[in-house]
Amino acid sequence: EDFICGNCGEKVVGNGYTNHCPNCLYSKHVDVNPGDRQATCGGLMAPIETFQDHGQWKLAQQCQVCEFKRTNRVDKADNFEVVIALSQKT
Repeated sequence: EDFICGNCGEKVVGNGYTNHCPNCLYSKHVDVNPGDRQATCGGLMAPIETFQDHGQWKLAQQCQVCEFKRTNRVDKADNFEVVIALSQKT
C-alpha cells in the first residue's frame, strides 16, 4: 500500500511488503499479525533499535500509544544512515 508517513510526511510507494517509512523507519500500528490490518490502535510505531540477525539487518519498533513491539527486516530502500545511527544507540 502507498501511504504518507505519519512521522516525517514522506510519500511512500509500497511494494506489497512495505511496512515502514524508508526515510525515518516509522510505521503505523495497524496489524496484529503481519498484513492482517486487524489492530485498532493506529499509533505510530517508533524505531527503537536496529541489529543484525544472521547477516540480515532488522528493525525493532515500539508503538507510542500501546507500547506493542515488533521486529521487521530492513529494506534495501531504507535510509541506511538512520539504520546505522539506531544500531549505535544500543
